[in-house]
Amino acid sequence: MLKLWRRIPNRALYLAGFLYVCSLMGFGFYLQYVKHQEPCPLCMVQRMIFIAILSLFLLAAVQGPKRIGAMLYAVLISLLSLSGVAVAVRHIWIQHLPLDQIPACGPDLDYMLDTMPLARVFKELLHGSGECAAHGWTLFTLGIPQWSLLCYLALGAFSILIALKKPSR
Repeated sequence: MLKLWRRIPNRALYLAGFLYVCSLMGFGFYLQYVKHQEPCPLCMVQRMIFIAILSLFLLAAVQGPKRIGAMLYAVLISLLSLSGVAVAVRHIWIQHLPLDQIPACGPDLDYMLDTMPLARVFKELLHGSGECAAHGWTLFTLGIPQWSLLCYLALGAFSILIALKKPSR
């Protein structure tokens, strides 16, 4: 297995990371537009983080960085993954609050973007709202924030493994 890992070009691994995040985004859009599960504010923040990670994997696949570049991509993707972990943990925490402690529902994203400065919109999104406490789709008893948490950890670890691997073309 280790020999196979060493033979796979780093560009192909970055492309695999890009396609993996694309599939996550595609599934999120499926849940939203086909299953009619509107994303809550914390889900929207997690989507933005996934899009940033997706962009970095695509840039790395196109660029084909050498050792130092691969380390830089690993650091950036890992930092984004850790921020995604933090948002997912907050989301999971809100979902497990007692009913009387769940934050009130706030205005929708369009309204906030129209009426508030961007910094305040981001703060409000990270705070979460009552709609973040709703349990939607599950698989093996894990909900969307739990799966997002696992995916962030996997993506961060994957980028580090690529950086530690000897670059090949």
